[in-house]
Amino acid sequence: MQNFTPRKCYTPYVSPFDPCPPQKVKSYDTPPHLYMAYQPYGLPQFSPREALCAGTLWPALYNPYFSPYKPHERQEDE
Repeated sequence: MQNFTPRKCYTPYVSPFDPCPPQKVKSYDTPPHLYMAYQPYGLPQFSPREALCAGTLWPALYNPYFSPYKPHERQEDE
């Protein structure tokens, strides 16, 4: 089984006539609700204050944004 990661990567087409330097790999984030078949009963909940800061009531659906250009950010939070 592969390790789950919300960040997906792909390689775009690079034209030989493109005047800009090519980006060989691009990435994007997928939201956590894509990997839940349904929302089960009894999920843990944030406190009201934490929910307002996180943008969701349920920690299982919380997905903070980390810039792909600053890899050190993710390590500090984990």
